[in-house]
Amino acid sequence: MAKTIALRFLLLAGAVGLLTAATAEAAGPFQFFSVTPCRIVDTRNPTGVTGGPALTSGAPRSFPIDVAPAACGVPSTAKAAVLNVTLVAPTMDGFLLIWPFNTSMPVVSTINAAAGDPAIANGAIVPLTSDPSFNISLVYGTAAPGTAHVILDVTGYFQ
Repeated sequence: MAKTIALRFLLLAGAVGLLTAATAEAAGPFQFFSVTPCRIVDTRNPTGVTGGPALTSGAPRSFPIDVAPAACGVPSTAKAAVLNVTLVAPTMDGFLLIWPFNTSMPVVSTINAAAGDPAIANGAIVPLTSDPSFNISLVYGTAAPGTAHVILDVTGYFQ
């Protein structure tokens, strides 16, 4: 019993320590601004900067967030975008990574999906870069070659 209580205390202390460390490293404080949900990327659309083709597994692709006229109310001064991310029709079991453009790829996925899923969605808060052409990057990761479409809807931003 004493070991169980001690273990719970240790886990709780560790979790509080991680939260404190994460908060201490934040560049904020930032204020959240909501926007009417607005589609900024749909790879099912014709080929273009924010359209097709589908993502190919293992090939990173970058997208703008604050490009007029599709800026959806996200100013170029925004520090992070709040997104609804949808992976559509993946041909292989895999995952989707999202990260700030021109930075290191993360090791944590935003979405995990099975081959043949019609669509699967998740929310994400993605830090933005100040690059005038691209703000975020994505990659569809699989064990074998495959493709998937992605839809990004912005629902807010931090500034």
